[in-house]
Amino acid sequence: MADFIQFGSDEENTEIKKLTLEVEADTDNFESWEKLIRACEAQEGGLNRNSSPQALATLRDVYDRFLLKFPLLFGYWKKYADLEFNISGPESAEMIYERGCASITNCVDLWASYCSFKMETTHTPHLVRELFERAATSVGLDFLAHPFWDKYLEYEERQEAQDKIFAILQRVIHIPMHQYARYFERFRQLAHSRPLKELVPADTLARIQADVEAESAAYGVASRTELEVERDIRAKIDTMFYENFQKTQNETNKRWTYESEIKRPYFHVTELENSQLANWRKYLDFEEGEHDFARTTFLYERCVVTCALYDEFWLRYARWMSAQPGKEEEVRHIYMRAATLFVPISRPGIRLQFAYFEESCGRIDVARAIHEAILTQLPDSVETIVSWANLERRQSGLDAAIQVYNTQINTSHVDIFTKAVLVTRWAYLLWKIKGSVDEARTVFLKNVQWYADSRHFWEKWLQFELEQPTSAELEPQNSKRIEHIFEELVTKSRISSAAKKELFLEYLTYLQERGTAEAMKRFLVIDREIYGPPSLVVLDRPTTKENGTAKTPLDDATRAKAESRYPAYYEYYMEAESSTQGTAPFQ
Repeated sequence: MADFIQFGSDEENTEIKKLTLEVEADTDNFESWEKLIRACEAQEGGLNRNSSPQALATLRDVYDRFLLKFPLLFGYWKKYADLEFNISGPESAEMIYERGCASITNCVDLWASYCSFKMETTHTPHLVRELFERAATSVGLDFLAHPFWDKYLEYEERQEAQDKIFAILQRVIHIPMHQYARYFERFRQLAHSRPLKELVPADTLARIQADVEAESAAYGVASRTELEVERDIRAKIDTMFYENFQKTQNETNKRWTYESEIKRPYFHVTELENSQLANWRKYLDFEEGEHDFARTTFLYERCVVTCALYDEFWLRYARWMSAQPGKEEEVRHIYMRAATLFVPISRPGIRLQFAYFEESCGRIDVARAIHEAILTQLPDSVETIVSWANLERRQSGLDAAIQVYNTQINTSHVDIFTKAVLVTRWAYLLWKIKGSVDEARTVFLKNVQWYADSRHFWEKWLQFELEQPTSAELEPQNSKRIEHIFEELVTKSRISSAAKKELFLEYLTYLQERGTAEAMKRFLVIDREIYGPPSLVVLDRPTTKENGTAKTPLDDATRAKAESRYPAYYEYYMEAESSTQGTAPFQ
């Protein structure tokens, strides 16, 4: 960017430099991008075809980077295309429209603008019609597609192509959409003047003709004029059309229940209301229940534009598509769009789901690469490391899984509290997969000196010992091991007293339910020293190092990390109550 801003006034250069730095510091800040675009457009008193190459290059660079970041903002694609038309002409503008429509394929407004542009700049009808047909495939089923269909009809009116106007209306009257009734009225009027063979397929026409002849014979009518026969045929066809109209009306009314509740049908970087998300869920439920693949797919595509920053709908779309036969590539495309364009990597759940999908398809290297890519940006993503280790265990065996953990534990840029979790996962592999309790216990015993400040480490160590097989003969030995854990906790860990008390509750429960005849003596000692008055409590005494010197207490930020929990990503996707008020956070 810096190569393009050494021109114009010093004031312009300074402002663009400043705004560029703001954008680079926080690429998610939409307002900073808007300010930068306005500053670039205002260069040299307003850009036109006579502006300097440097100023135009700067503007294009900003638009390209902005729309790479926010590809669903259709208004900016149109604005960019208009700028290119004014600066470089129709060919450059058309390239921008193509890029925009590829980025947001189901945007009625953008396709309508592109088709309008094509109508005005291209004088070869078949090229214009090709574009309209591409647009019809992309947006024709939209409930609010009337601006597009109106534009298509307007073009054919200019061409005075009555047959094509009628053919368009024949398609539209079957689509549930906002202004369905006026299209039907126009179609019905045109139908009176169109040849019979244009009204219905040949086999349908033959059947109706046979019905009319049979009815005439039943009433004993000897002969009728051709005009009378045609009138009766048209009447039956009109009745059939009206039945289609009623069906479309019914389908439209069913969808209006949900469409009327959509307050923001386009993408924006701000959060949506909870009520809006609830409406999308119900609308998708309805459309899935109709069992129309094309319409359901189209609604999902609309949904993931409006709700592009909500993982929930991408996951739902991929799950629904994966249930359709032969749609592996479509599922892959959904995951790729979500992972590479819309869902921030700070929320890695959808990427992990993508990796599981690729693994299920036999693309192990791709699944592995997805994990590696996440860790490049999020080296402390515990769940990603655990997921990768499990991938290696499934595909290459236990040693490969342990190698993943060891590599991350020995990596300097991985946080110590992340390493604490990985150590516990390593121990659990040895216990649950290899079946070696002794090796697992050794991992805990050897690593307590390094990870004593991790609440997770203590929880998993305690859980490990509590779940060991027991008997009357074994329980005294088990009891000693559990007692040792809590002695180590008190003397070595700097987690908060509150966190330690929660862990000690597990010990009290153990003593009650599995303790020996003398267990209540120990129970009361713990009750006094952990939950008693401050003068008796031992939890707040300074912890010591191996050499006997006191450890410094943890600061608040470090303690928060030390006491963090590590749920699986799918535990976050709890559907909110439909009555929940306010905006729905992306996180």
